[in-house]
Amino acid sequence: MQLQIPPIVDDNRVTRSLPIPVRRQLEAWVDNVNTLLSVENPLVMGRMAPSAVRGLFLRTGRSGRTTSLKSSHRARMDFQYPSDHPEMRRLYEKAKRLQWNGATDLPWETDVDPMNPEVPLLAEDFFDWDVMAAGGVATDEAGRLRLIHDTTSWMLSQFLHGEQGALMAAAQVTECVPFFDGKLYGATQVMDEARHVEVFLGYLDDKLEKRYEINDNLFTIIDSLMTDGRWDMKFLGMQILVEGLALGAFGTLYRQTSEPLLKELLRRVIHDEARHVRYGILALSDLYTNHLSDRERIEREDWAFEIVLLMRNRFLAHEIYDEHYAHLITRREWNKVINRSPGMQVFRKVMFERLVPNLRAIGLLTERVMPRYEKVGLGRYFGMPSTDKLSDDQLLGGEDAA
Repeated sequence: MQLQIPPIVDDNRVTRSLPIPVRRQLEAWVDNVNTLLSVENPLVMGRMAPSAVRGLFLRTGRSGRTTSLKSSHRARMDFQYPSDHPEMRRLYEKAKRLQWNGATDLPWETDVDPMNPEVPLLAEDFFDWDVMAAGGVATDEAGRLRLIHDTTSWMLSQFLHGEQGALMAAAQVTECVPFFDGKLYGATQVMDEARHVEVFLGYLDDKLEKRYEINDNLFTIIDSLMTDGRWDMKFLGMQILVEGLALGAFGTLYRQTSEPLLKELLRRVIHDEARHVRYGILALSDLYTNHLSDRERIEREDWAFEIVLLMRNRFLAHEIYDEHYAHLITRREWNKVINRSPGMQVFRKVMFERLVPNLRAIGLLTERVMPRYEKVGLGRYFGMPSTDKLSDDQLLGGEDAA
């Protein structure tokens, strides 16, 4: 079921005649209602609805105040201190060896000028400038440089917000994971996420001097996994979905940017993120393959698919549209322009190259749900390797890696 914009609003001439705040609110409201109406599994709908209301309609993440989320998970302690998961113990040892200091191990003395075309934050062909100009966006050199600056700031802002969500989720996971070796590893991830928040915040505030609010779709995802009391859902939401998507996004930006400080920052973060996804695969693959009832597996398959759609819709940069371009074009026109940009197409491709195979690795890409991924164009990623099968060089982009 899809909610259609009334014909009077669907007519571009009339749409453009509406006051800009009214048009923006109407278009966003219709998009958000359609997001909820598209959820087919009523159990998934019921669990997602409170988070969707807070994120998409109340826009709680943009309130300007500290956000409180009610958590209901059970913390597990084991005073026998078993060595119960050798692979997680090896991952813990690796994580200890590879810790780094965000304050001293990055070249923060690097001079970063976001408007310098000689050291671009994004590759020149990230946008198709003819398409952008035809859509009324970035029609001169100054506008192009501003859009590149804004887009980089927007991406890194969403990375920052996602890393704060990962920081909180990693603390929860450490409490509730049933493997004692998993608790030891989980503690290293808490440190990793704190470091990622530190370095993304420092780069945004000190180098780009611009930061965007959290995207409503991203807030909905974080709210959903933070408030779910089931330990495996926290792993599925953060370690597999959010971290998997972030790994692809970081890798794409790493290959796109020529700015040396950002490139080194991303290189280090990518290696951390690969361990985090590996942790999720280790924790969930046996559980989801051998120990769930059909009802439990179906719910998780459907929930994962809906979160994948939310994350796909997250990367439309509506925050930039609202800031600079809402008076020029409609939200629908903006979506078309962004979706046709070569850089965003590459972002989506690499993100789902990382994400979809990880769902297969943990047993949630079954014959039942695969047609739904194929319907939205994600079937091409079914046979690709999961994150735990990729080398460091592949994570950084193969032959393009520095």
